[in-house]
Parts: sequence; C-alpha cells; structure tokens
Amino acid sequence: MKFPQAIPIKEIAESIGAEVIGDATFMATGINEIHKVETGDIMFVDVEKYFNKALSSAASIIILNKRMECPEGKVLLLHENPFEAYDSIIRKHRPFQPITRLFPDNTSIDNSSIIEPNVNIAQQVTIGKNCYIQSNVTIHEHTIIGDNVVIQSGTVIGSDAFYFKKTGSEYKQWRSGGRVVIEDDVLIGAGCTIAKGVSGDTVIGQGSKLDCQIHIGHGAVIGKNCLLAAQVGIGGKTIIGDEVVLYGQVGIAQSLQIGDKAVILAKSGVSKNLEGGKVYFGYPATEAREKYKELATLRRLVK
Repeated sequence: MKFPQAIPIKEIAESIGAEVIGDATFMATGINEIHKVETGDIMFVDVEKYFNKALSSAASIIILNKRMECPEGKVLLLHENPFEAYDSIIRKHRPFQPITRLFPDNTSIDNSSIIEPNVNIAQQVTIGKNCYIQSNVTIHEHTIIGDNVVIQSGTVIGSDAFYFKKTGSEYKQWRSGGRVVIEDDVLIGAGCTIAKGVSGDTVIGQGSKLDCQIHIGHGAVIGKNCLLAAQVGIGGKTIIGDEVVLYGQVGIAQSLQIGDKAVILAKSGVSKNLEGGKVYFGYPATEAREKYKELATLRRLVK
C-alpha cells in the first residue's frame, strides 16, 4: 500500500506513540508486509527470531518491540505492540468506506462500459473502456479494472483478506489495505470471489479467463492468458505464471509459485512449488505420468 504522498516518520511515530531510533526527518512512502516491501515502506516485526530478516529487508522503516541499534539507511520505531501500531497506520490511511451510493464521486467509469442494474461499486474504483459488469456484482474500494473486462453476475471483487493475527485465544483481523488489479481482456465468471491484498495487490493478468465459482486469495497473482476452470481455489500470496491451465476443483495452498505453462488436472491439490511447462495430477500434485504409474502399481498390488 502506497500513501498518496510521503509522510514524515516523526508524524507517524507521534500518531502511534512510538519512539524514533534513527533519522526522524525520514519520509515514509508506503506500508507493506515483509514479502512485498520496497524502499520507503514501513513494516513491523514482533518476533525476535525474525528481526534480522526484517532489518535486512528492503523496508526503510521497521516497527519493532525491542531496542536495537539502527542499521544505516533505516529508521526503527520502538513500540510495545508492533502489530497494533502497524494495523492502526493502515486503518488511518485506508479508512473503512461503506458503499452508500451507486456511483461515488471518486470512482472513474469509462462511458463505453456497461454497468447493469444492482451492481454495487465502492469508492476509489476505476473501470476502463468497453467493460461489461453484469447485475449483482460487488466491486469494493480501491479496485482497478482495465479495458474489455467482463465480470458475470454474483461475483465479488475486493473482499477483505482472510488474514488474522492470533492474540491469546482470539484472532484479530488485519485491516486490508491492498487492492485488486484486473488487467485488460479478462473474463471473470459468475459467483467468483477475489480478495484484496493485505497491503499489496491481488492481480489478474491480461487475457486470463476465470470460470464460475472460483476463489482467489489475498495478494495472489494470476499471470497472463491463464485458464481457470470452475471451483478452483488459490491461497493467498501464491503466484501463478503465464498461460497456466487449472482444471476444475484444483486447490493451491498459500505462498506458492506455479511456473509458466503448467497444466494442473482436475481435483489436484498443490502443496509445493511447481515448475512450468509440465502436466500435474493428484494430491499432492506431481507430474501426471509419474502419478499414473503410481496408481497402476497400487492396482496391481491390490490384485
């Protein structure tokens, strides 16, 4: 998540009640999780074994709960509860904005696009040229839709990330500060759900086609010209390459990478990274030829 304009770190520290260790005149340009951080971003860490990883990341500002020497080129914000501080920054700069009218003033919809009745569009939404949004679609805040996009009835774009911080016996939901970005020439079938990122973007690549009843988790990236059949589920932060084909009811766990032109056959379950250019089947999904050999061997053993 990027701020509309850079913010002095002293101002952020005052808003969350943190002590600045380092250059208090530093400017923050965004806030992100560790796997998405860039120079100028804020991140947090509250488990000591991850401190070195955080300090060596691209993040420029780190919220943490232990006093440490500040590395060169970074700023530390000392706070007793880094998660609460991080979440409060998201909530302040990406406040909740309910849908209260059909076309809010700060949305942008090209005149060539067709928006059917009973479509709900939140604030800060952009819809490009020649799009067709069917009835009963909901498009949540900060969604970017390119040109020639079709979204069929009942689909929800930009639902909150299913992402929680466990505190004792309870789970606290993070404020979702990310977006959904749908590139040109995408088709999304009926009854799909696409979650926004926690702090980054969920992306559907140019030319990709999604069948009905598909779920895309927070921060997932679908490459260009992919085909996803019905009831596919993709976990958060997973990256799917270009020209990948996922047949019906394929399930892919979170934080994985699927290479370009991979084909995953129906009802397969993916629990680890897969190379591109191969056909996979089964649970856990392995190369289809090897899986078929395994199944044939098992049948012979039974006899």
